[in-house]
Amino acid sequence: MFRVVGVVGAGTMGQSIAEMLAVKGLDVHLVEKTPEKLQQAREMLELSLDRQLERWAITAAEKKLTLSRIHMEASLHDLAKCDLVIETISEELDSKKEVIRQLDDILASDAIVASNTSTLSLTELAGVSKYPGRVIGMHFVYPAFRIDVVEIIRGLQTSDETFGKTKSFIDHVLSKKGVMVYESPGYVTTRLICLLINEALHLLEEGVASPEDIDDAMSMGYSFEHGPLEMADRFGLDSVLAALERMFREYGELKYRPSFLLKKKVRAGQLGIKTGIGFFKYDKDGERLS
Repeated sequence: MFRVVGVVGAGTMGQSIAEMLAVKGLDVHLVEKTPEKLQQAREMLELSLDRQLERWAITAAEKKLTLSRIHMEASLHDLAKCDLVIETISEELDSKKEVIRQLDDILASDAIVASNTSTLSLTELAGVSKYPGRVIGMHFVYPAFRIDVVEIIRGLQTSDETFGKTKSFIDHVLSKKGVMVYESPGYVTTRLICLLINEALHLLEEGVASPEDIDDAMSMGYSFEHGPLEMADRFGLDSVLAALERMFREYGELKYRPSFLLKKKVRAGQLGIKTGIGFFKYDKDGERLS
């Protein structure tokens, strides 16, 4: 079973996955291109653990232990001893292909390479590897340490052994529910949630209800933790836009065409929590301001 895990990309999702793995007792090597981004990731990880400390969810000793298991790395070559590497960089096909190509020359041939992509083709990503059988999709829902489902996506060439090891790891080590999804842009979670968000945006554009009332109607009416507009803010409006645009291109159906309001928000740099403002305003800890 995997004991040493690499995470490529120290953005919001990469941090969340690294934290979740470290809490489960795994040795994590988190890779990012620049020292500045690594430093920022470390600060955000500390902040996340501090918030849990304040809520009495963890002890100071547990925080220290979790941080000690996360090693900040500046190069993919530092992942040479990893049994599993999870790639979680931005949703750009060529960039992800390049990471998978480079990992071929660094990892042992029996190590598994998992992509956290939500909209790209696993088969196409695996096609650049000398070992396509070891490439699989492992799509976490943000925040990874709190959400107990992981979509496992098999590419055309993903081996039974790779799938079996990955499913066992998710079910038994991470104690999450691994659901198998056939390759399809957006899979289950992204496809459904982006459509919900897009429809909420159409309601807002049409003046049917205010952002607060749209979210209250869904969160209180259907027991969602957050309404669709706050969900979009937490995912990042740029990420939601990118997912919708890719699904619109892939499926060609109008229901995936992104709302113009979403495009305007992204152009204005109002991306949600990461910029402090999206459809709502947030403090530096990511808490919504009333």
